Amino acid sequence: MISKQQALIPRIIIFLLAIWTIVLGIISYMAPPSIFPDPSWGFQVMRCMEKGGGFNLLISPSQENVAKNTAEFLTWWSPGQYLAPYFFKNLFGTNTGQAAVITITVCQLLGIGGFYALFKKVGFTRLVSAISVAFIVGQQFFYIPYSFYNGGEVLLFAYAGWFLYGCLSFRKISIPMLLFILLSGWAGFFCKSSMMWIYASGLLCLWIRVSYYEKSWWPWIKNGLWMAPPALLSVASIYFFYLSKGQNPTSSDHTGLRLAWETLSFPLASPLLSGFSVDEITHGLIYHPDGPMFSPVWTIIILLLLAVLSITLIMAVVKRVPMRDYKILMLVFYGVSVLFFGYAFLRQLAISYEGRHFRIVGLLIIPGAIYLLSQTRFIVYKVAFGLLWAGITVFSLMKLKNEYEYDRDEAAHGTSGLTQQFIDQPTLNYIMQQDKQQHNALFVFISADLGLEIEHNRFITLEPIGKDIKIDFEDYTHAGHAGPLYIVLPSDYEEHGRDKLIMRCFPGYKNFKTLTLTEDYTVYSAE
Repeated sequence: MISKQQALIPRIIIFLLAIWTIVLGIISYMAPPSIFPDPSWGFQVMRCMEKGGGFNLLISPSQENVAKNTAEFLTWWSPGQYLAPYFFKNLFGTNTGQAAVITITVCQLLGIGGFYALFKKVGFTRLVSAISVAFIVGQQFFYIPYSFYNGGEVLLFAYAGWFLYGCLSFRKISIPMLLFILLSGWAGFFCKSSMMWIYASGLLCLWIRVSYYEKSWWPWIKNGLWMAPPALLSVASIYFFYLSKGQNPTSSDHTGLRLAWETLSFPLASPLLSGFSVDEITHGLIYHPDGPMFSPVWTIIILLLLAVLSITLIMAVVKRVPMRDYKILMLVFYGVSVLFFGYAFLRQLAISYEGRHFRIVGLLIIPGAIYLLSQTRFIVYKVAFGLLWAGITVFSLMKLKNEYEYDRDEAAHGTSGLTQQFIDQPTLNYIMQQDKQQHNALFVFISADLGLEIEHNRFITLEPIGKDIKIDFEDYTHAGHAGPLYIVLPSDYEEHGRDKLIMRCFPGYKNFKTLTLTEDYTVYSAE
């Protein structure tokens, strides 16, 4: 029988985790983070809506004539990444950066509560559930939003645990269950578009659970027929009212099939890649914008080793963890993720090799791994796990400390409140000054977050150009003339004539002037 003191320990752990999250939010509020490119585009939509634009419309200068505007319904990303901060921005009267911090704090608290409730729901003790959540809070992916607001990722963390808790709360077909199926799909897509594979996996678990004790196939089929209409209605309405209005990752062109070592080994290794911060600590095993940590050969060797260890861990969990509902969740989500992402990688769809796409698999494996450790008699395993946990936590906190100090003391800051890492303060000050003085100017950036500092004029965001200059010139060309033009580029764009190429993309402007306030950035202007 559990004593009162033993029952109190899990509550203390969760309480301390909540307090720690609030403290992080307060500190981050004083120096808001920078922002990933994906939510930057969403915040551009928010800016358009604040200026009177329609729902989810990205309004920008037209390529045919920059004197006119064009509107695009942004379907590549889900709307929650900017609508949640938009809500807090209007509610509390904050700037965009502060609204993002409030969103992060609320979502982290909801995520902690959701996964603690889920782990208890599947049958783990309160102590194992609390330790599992504490391990989650120690991972680097938990601290990333405080340095870089990642939009849908943090919203998905807030929602996924509660969604799966709901999937395990029904034992038979009922009206509340059918309503849950309908509404949970909409809520999940609001948080993040990739939630749809999680939605499908969760409903598969729900179907198995309500049909588990049926001895013939007909009750299974009948239950599926009851569940199908609200699920199809949820997905169909998302497609017709949102996804069908523009481009999204599944509608993008792909360049044929590509079967490589990482095509299946990356999804197979997802429990360790995403659940133990391996992909974040290695700066991305496959997708590494800042450069690889390992050579291609060693990357594949490490990935194959992680895949073998992940499969071994999954097999041990299924064999030794007695909780039936947990086994169903683990097998379904791991199996569906391998099939879904393996197929996506094979077809070379616009989905990157990043552990964050498999986050739910990594989160689900954690309580199973901790349960196995609690049952082993070998103290060396527990010590090794404790050292691993401590190492990951210290690494994550030190990285957060360094990034926070850089955001606070060195990076540029403007009117949005967000940290700007792709411009320096003198250049940003000049751009904001011109924005205040001009009312028909046009600003051009190669980073989607910089346009958020423009309050009184319009701007264009171009994709960065590599040194190989492999671009489609038509994608960059903007014809016409619309008042003064200001192009902000890193100084190294002078190499290989990339700056001249971008100036050529605006044929309506001639006689560009160059202003170099610092050695890192250059402003090209034309009246």
